[in-house]
Amino acid sequence: MWGRFLIPGAALLVTSTAATANEQPICADRPSKSTGECTVPAGHWQVETGLIDWSHASSGDMTTVGSSLVKTGLGSRADIELGLTPFQSMRTDSDGAHQRDSSFGDLVARVKYRLTADDAAVQVALDPFVKLPTANHRLGNGKVESGVLVATSAAVGKGLTLSLDPELDWVADADGDGHHLATQQVLNLGVAATEKLALSAELWGRWDWDPSGTGKQASADASIAYILNNNLQLDAGANFGLNSQTPDVEFYTGVSVRF
Repeated sequence: MWGRFLIPGAALLVTSTAATANEQPICADRPSKSTGECTVPAGHWQVETGLIDWSHASSGDMTTVGSSLVKTGLGSRADIELGLTPFQSMRTDSDGAHQRDSSFGDLVARVKYRLTADDAAVQVALDPFVKLPTANHRLGNGKVESGVLVATSAAVGKGLTLSLDPELDWVADADGDGHHLATQQVLNLGVAATEKLALSAELWGRWDWDPSGTGKQASADASIAYILNNNLQLDAGANFGLNSQTPDVEFYTGVSVRF
């Protein structure tokens, strides 16, 4: 998302040499929960990796390591993306007993297509996706799910960008019998503090209309990204739950790279 108000970013541990002066900087969806409208240029690959992500709730903790989004460009306005998590671990607390489960995460396949011209005042992109159940049954629901996100943003002042990302999902019922609708929304304000440093603050909400009862989650989030060169970005962030159904706190750090 940082490409909308700063030199955008992308992730891995090692990067190639700095890009030529006329090459556009990379544009990554991380950090934050907001999704950018920018796509990977044709002929390039991009990897955006969460090095470590830890969240805490009253029921326990969740840790993921190496959660990544691998992208390749299809043209000037489209790319295809694969999300994967090589390791996730959940610790649950119940009646004084602790249980820990770990697994590979679910796979998520996406296609992003930007609808607007490069110089449009308001940028819009469609981002449909499908989730493939590859996590074990303790950390995943074993069901195929899908959704579509509409990423939008507009400059609202010098160095400021306002983003909205409405999303509609088709998710499995809690009892495993059928599917239902869920939705989420992100309101993000990005600030280009310098040519290399970007900050953001956002509000996030999710509503899940499961037949057994509606779930509601909300958080207030903050993130920071630093561009080392045209092909490399480092980032970190924190999310704070605003109700009892949302993890109390989440901290993460990541790195993104374009090849």
